[in-house]
Amino acid sequence: MTDRRTFIKEMGAMAGLLTLAPWLKSCSSPEAAYAGEKARVALIGCGSRGQYHLVLLQGMAEAEVVALCDDYQPNLQAASAFFPKARLYSDYRKLLEDPQVDGVIIATPLGLHARMTLDALDAGKHVFCEKAMALTLEQCREVYEASRNTSKSLYYCMQRMFDEKYIRGVQLIREGLIGDVVGMRCHWFRNADWRREVPSPELERRINWRLYKEYSAGLMTELACHQLEVCNWTLDRMPTEIIGLGDIVYWKDAREVYDSVNVTYRYSNGCKITYESLISNKFNGMEDQILGKKGTMDLTRGVYYLEEDHLVSGMRQLLDQIRDGVFAAVPAAGPSWRPELRAAYVPHPVIEGSVSVNAGQSMVAADNDGSDLVLKAFCRSCISGEKPQNIVEEAYCATLLCLLGNQAMEEQRLIRFPEEYKIPYMKF
Repeated sequence: MTDRRTFIKEMGAMAGLLTLAPWLKSCSSPEAAYAGEKARVALIGCGSRGQYHLVLLQGMAEAEVVALCDDYQPNLQAASAFFPKARLYSDYRKLLEDPQVDGVIIATPLGLHARMTLDALDAGKHVFCEKAMALTLEQCREVYEASRNTSKSLYYCMQRMFDEKYIRGVQLIREGLIGDVVGMRCHWFRNADWRREVPSPELERRINWRLYKEYSAGLMTELACHQLEVCNWTLDRMPTEIIGLGDIVYWKDAREVYDSVNVTYRYSNGCKITYESLISNKFNGMEDQILGKKGTMDLTRGVYYLEEDHLVSGMRQLLDQIRDGVFAAVPAAGPSWRPELRAAYVPHPVIEGSVSVNAGQSMVAADNDGSDLVLKAFCRSCISGEKPQNIVEEAYCATLLCLLGNQAMEEQRLIRFPEEYKIPYMKF
């Protein structure tokens, strides 16, 4: 299997790739261009996701972690074990006054993203923020405008944009491999209450922030944000209408956000995203499926399936013909329908050599999801001062769709994409 950094470099050399994914530019630059230079970065928010970033930064030649910040002391102490020499802060505003910090990584609850991002940009820092962009539509617009009026880089951790199987998959779709895209099906299922242990009652909302609307927009921004961005990227346009239903079906524990959501997004050409997520059953796992007239691209697994597949064996074709003949021989007075059973499609790897078949399921290793590459790109931007292309815009578009999905569910009506939040980047 090709090393994925080599893959990115090779992809960057291919005609049209940087038009498809212009944010890859810094990833495909020679390592020697940054040799000996380090971005002095600080982490704001030292919980589980923040500590995940610290693990990645430990192996990154372009980065030096100089400061850590969290107002919850146990998290701050846990993070300091990764970088014992880093300066410690309990107030992020004090950290932003530190002249030795070039860029900040924000891994705090969603409700804090916009304010911290705006303050960091105002302080002259480069910013890497976890998704989603903000908690409200108004905040999203404010951050977007601020990004246009600063010389500093702003990144969002939309790691699928840096994931090789997604990059190659979208490229194959654009080249017509699966024909015209006629629909998209995305879902993300888990079976857990999303709760974390709370050492004392007054910390409930701070530690379990995902459950409360003051800090969180629930399943849409926590999970759907990644998947909706991929759909927009694939079609190179935005939906015009949104409708959906959301409920608290199982976890009736005083949480305020839905534990079950079903949302449909419709594009101007009639193509739709059907999105579903719940956290009380994990049977179906996670899938990002792009449905074409000639085939299906399963971006999550890094495989595609063709409707007319020449690799299907002659015996299988014969059996299919027999089956079709049996169902076709229906008496005139019999049923007027035939069962449409799922066919046994042959999986083809998006990246040659990357797929193993276990129990009939084709899977790609989940650890190479692009998280380290987007973080590396950020550190390189801190060094070079070069702003990334389209990352802010993609995060803005995806976050707005999440928030509009929540609005459609809460108001139980069809939402049309609001004119006041359209930006030049968008196509409809």
